Amino acid sequence: MSATRIRLDHTVVHATDRQLSAEFIAAVLGLTPGAPFGPFLPVDLGNDVTLDYYQQPAGEPLQPQHYAFLVPEEQFDAMIARLDAIGVTHYADPGHTEPGRVNRLFGGRGAYFADPDGHNMEIMTRPYARP
Repeated sequence: MSATRIRLDHTVVHATDRQLSAEFIAAVLGLTPGAPFGPFLPVDLGNDVTLDYYQQPAGEPLQPQHYAFLVPEEQFDAMIARLDAIGVTHYADPGHTEPGRVNRLFGGRGAYFADPDGHNMEIMTRPYARP
């Protein structure tokens, strides 16, 4: 199998409340969570990839992760507005030191924000430049 045929199909996002977390990211991105599938609550990103939210067992530590979403330029402002409407601060940087600002990396725009479990979410309109 060549590398050009390999694609990410899904990834598991651990959450203390899978319903809350799935609905949160779906609302920000303008999507809808899917029907539960076994222990998972999927959010279909529309590019044949799903975020499968998994309920972390009570008392088990949750390790925050980073998830980056390449979003259409014409939807970026609406996503920022949805974050503002629900009282979630967005930042221009991954360290969350520039509140209320967006970055302009690689000719696009981007922002970072925390989900209900502290996962560092990123929306960006241009992919990072790679060598």
